[in-house]
Amino acid sequence: MENDMAIQKIKLKTGTVYQKEENGIYYFRYQVNGARKAISLKTRNKQQAIKEAEKHIPLIQATSSEVIAAHVQHARNLVKQEKNLLLSQAWEIYEKSPERATPDTVSEALAYKSTFAEFVSWVNNPAAFMRDITEETAMRYADYMRKKNIAVSTHNRKLKRIRRVFKVLKEYCSENNPFQSAVLFRKEREEREQDVHRLSFTREQEQQLRDVLADDKYKVMNKSEVRVIYYLGMFTGQRLKDCVLLRWSKINLEMNRIWVKQFKTGKEVTIPIAPSLREVLLEAMEWKKSDLDYVCPNVAIRYNKTNALGKNVGNNLVNIDMLRVIRWIGLEPSVAVPGRDKKVTVYGFHSLRHSFASYCAEAEVAQATVVSILGADSEIVTKYYTHVGDEAQRQAVAAVSGVNLPSTAQRKIDEALALINNSTVSSDEVLMQVKAILEK
Repeated sequence: MENDMAIQKIKLKTGTVYQKEENGIYYFRYQVNGARKAISLKTRNKQQAIKEAEKHIPLIQATSSEVIAAHVQHARNLVKQEKNLLLSQAWEIYEKSPERATPDTVSEALAYKSTFAEFVSWVNNPAAFMRDITEETAMRYADYMRKKNIAVSTHNRKLKRIRRVFKVLKEYCSENNPFQSAVLFRKEREEREQDVHRLSFTREQEQQLRDVLADDKYKVMNKSEVRVIYYLGMFTGQRLKDCVLLRWSKINLEMNRIWVKQFKTGKEVTIPIAPSLREVLLEAMEWKKSDLDYVCPNVAIRYNKTNALGKNVGNNLVNIDMLRVIRWIGLEPSVAVPGRDKKVTVYGFHSLRHSFASYCAEAEVAQATVVSILGADSEIVTKYYTHVGDEAQRQAVAAVSGVNLPSTAQRKIDEALALINNSTVSSDEVLMQVKAILEK
């Protein structure tokens, strides 16, 4: 009867490995003294099933009770006793394990839980055990994820979280980690054709940001502090969190220095204070009470706001305020991208960090110097230092075209003189425009 029910059969030198149903558990059938026997191999993996069956062959071929007993004892020592754990109860066991992931933030810890809950919901089988999840199951789930219009990085991050859960609970699985295979993960090149990435601000756009932040007709919560934070981003190149949570104890106006211990990297960097930044910091001292205070106390309190689960929600609120300022100068922070449900951010506070690196590269500041200010963020620095720069490209095109271009300095002077001679606006406006040209 068992032979008739077999879906897949693999003949061994002794006995047969087979499945009773498609994608089901493998069994091993053999004969001892003319009697047919069948045992479960407790795996759905074909190669693993063959290995398990081959462990039993010496037992079957033994000719004495002593040898059989020895092999039985040997097999007991080799074969792991399988434990049952319902998939729906796996998270409860996982979060008590000392081997569980320990994310740096509450947000990421909650993401682990929600990601695994999504997978359990997709399986949609309250009776499913951890050992029922196979590589084929993982492959089908990865295919399902590929159709969800999420970023490559999001897809891979979710699968890595699930893989960690199965790694920690391996004693409840019947085979190797089903989420271990590299083919489950997407490749970054899948998004190359989108060509959407974070953009840096031009000097003109940064000036526009400073103008609207000084204009009373534009409103945003805690605007005076938001202005200080923008200046910190422009003239230090630090991340939003580092600027928002900067304390007065890290600023020395006599030495004209700022010290920042970056939250992301843990690295402390020191930066000279630019004249424009110094002006707004002196203004900000009006609300300073002690060196231990945040430079921007109200925004800092807003940024540190958490929900009932302990997850930070204030960082998103502050980021929305920052994006509002960017919209004031006519830029749209996010754009729609084919194949994505969510828009992709192209302009944000982080664009100031890109601008900082870009200006340094254009000015031929040594790469090591920029790294000493931005910290361990080689991706941004490399992005701008692997390009030869706008001026060098113009010279290259001119060389190919047989045209002699004026030097950078001379070109700026010529452009400024042309503006002065042809301008119809006020002298103050002309002076500002000339300054912008010479600072490019």
